[in-house]
Amino acid sequence: MKTLLELFTKERNSLEREIEKANSPEQVVKLVQNKLDSLERNYIGELSVSQIRLVSFFMETLRQSLATLTAASEKRVSQPDGKNINSNTAPAPKSLILKGIQGLIGLGIFGELFSLTPIAPGAWMAILLTSVLVGVEVTLQLDKGKSENSLDEQRREAPKPMIQVDSKVFLDNLADALNTIDLAVASASPVKKSLDATGIEELPELLNLLQRQMGASFLGKPQMALELTKLLPQILMEQGIRVQMYRPNEQPSYREYFDFEPSIDPSTKDYVTITPALLKGDRLLRRGRVIEPTYSEELNIK
Repeated sequence: MKTLLELFTKERNSLEREIEKANSPEQVVKLVQNKLDSLERNYIGELSVSQIRLVSFFMETLRQSLATLTAASEKRVSQPDGKNINSNTAPAPKSLILKGIQGLIGLGIFGELFSLTPIAPGAWMAILLTSVLVGVEVTLQLDKGKSENSLDEQRREAPKPMIQVDSKVFLDNLADALNTIDLAVASASPVKKSLDATGIEELPELLNLLQRQMGASFLGKPQMALELTKLLPQILMEQGIRVQMYRPNEQPSYREYFDFEPSIDPSTKDYVTITPALLKGDRLLRRGRVIEPTYSEELNIK
């Protein structure tokens, strides 16, 4: 039987290529969880019930721990839409009022200076200096607007961070986890006892009955030993074992559970069950023995 690690190693290269093509941790988690489902289905075919439960528990824990990888997903900062940009770049009402007042004051100054030109020829110099100051102010405002637009474009065009999973390191850790599951399943494997090991010490009821049977035998009380024998079916039933007698005149007769021997007495016409058959569920544990009349063989031959 192949282990989880062996099954995983066989498909590791293809899984590594798929992880490298993934664009997000969510895709990586989905790929690996699907692969774990496939590994589990191919692995549990030859396991006992207790081992299957153990594998299912560990694999489900592993799948849930992989889901925490999605916590490393990229945090996206929402970009301002056109409405927000317009509202941020548009001048505030107070700024418009101030600009209007500055314009009126500038026009008033130009008007006064022009009115003084017939009287004071030097007023043209003041008009020229005022024009230069206005031009400088306009230039500064235009440069400020261009710098703000350039900053906004740089923010929008800045490359977004990429989150990638190191497939080799990730799969190395996954292989370690699967190897741990293999070790746990191996430690829970049923121990096959040798044919000589009866395991009777694990059945205290049966051991107690045998002890009492031996006491009755030593005391020479066959009736007491016979009464104790009647407790055997109950003890076997507690272990899930059923005692089956041969029923020649009933259907089903359970003939397939018994070995038959011809009677040495030709006058015998009855079937005698020497040892009953022992069954556990639908599984036959021990075949029974039946003595059958000699005439039955003749009928079977005919």
